[in-house]
Amino acid sequence: MASACSAPQMVPPPAPQPTTRPAPPPPPIPQSPPIKDWRDAPQTAGDWRYESGTAQFGSATSTLFALRCDRANRTISLFRTGNAPQDLPMTVSTTSETRSLLATPQGAAQLAVTLPANDRLLDAMAFSRGRFAVEVNGLPTLYLPAWPEVARTVEDCRR
Repeated sequence: MASACSAPQMVPPPAPQPTTRPAPPPPPIPQSPPIKDWRDAPQTAGDWRYESGTAQFGSATSTLFALRCDRANRTISLFRTGNAPQDLPMTVSTTSETRSLLATPQGAAQLAVTLPANDRLLDAMAFSRGRFAVEVNGLPTLYLPAWPEVARTVEDCRR
C-alpha cells in the first residue's frame, strides 16, 4: 500500500527541437549615385601610348580609343573600338567644348570620325582639364585622361 501513496513518476517532456530559420537575405549592394557631371566619373582604366603619329588608349593588349594622324591629308581620325551596323552619334566632351559627331563603322570593329588637323575640338581634347569624355550610343562612355600623347598627335599632324 505504501506504493499507492507515493506520487506518480513524471517523465520529462522531450526537449523542443530548435527551429531553423532561413538566413536573412544579404544587404543590398550600395549603388553608386548616377553621375551628374562626366568630370566626376572615374577615369576609364588604361594608359595612353604613342607610336608613329598615333595615340592609343587602353590596356597593353587592346585599344579602346585612338587618334591617328594622316599627314598627307592633314586630318586626324578618332577611333572608338566597337561594332555597329550603321553610323552612330559620337559625343566628345571637354572642359571647354562638347560636340556631337557622326562615327562611321570601319572594318576591324571600330567606329571612326575624321577631322581636319586644325579643328579646335582637337585642341580642346588635348588641353581639357584633366580628362575628356567620348560617348557612342550603345557603348560604355570613355573618360580619358588628357595626357601628352593626345597633344603630340595633334601637333605632329599640323607640322
